[in-house]
Amino acid sequence: MIKRIVTIIVIIPVAIVLIALAVANRASVPFTLDPFNPGNPGLTLSLPLFIYLFLALLLGVLIGSAATWLRQGRYRKRARRNADEARTLREEAARAKPPAQALQTRALSQTPD
Repeated sequence: MIKRIVTIIVIIPVAIVLIALAVANRASVPFTLDPFNPGNPGLTLSLPLFIYLFLALLLGVLIGSAATWLRQGRYRKRARRNADEARTLREEAARAKPPAQALQTRALSQTPD
């Protein structure tokens, strides 16, 4: 419940700021990839400023996610190794210990009459 409240407290103000930026920055802005000839129409893109802002935000989220995923690789590897070891130990325990019914049957057959 607390996590949901914190999420709402963070997301609503961010959404309001992003909507305000989008409404305030609707004018087209040229973005050129050629620093020596800024007027080159082949390497210039004209879009509203808020689109550039959203693309920069998206790029930051993707780069941050990739960095986090790469950093946590050793933990995922350790978890896989532990899961494999647990599976192996469960299989060994199942082979070493006969089922309860087999024990009861064996105990009943060994009782003197």
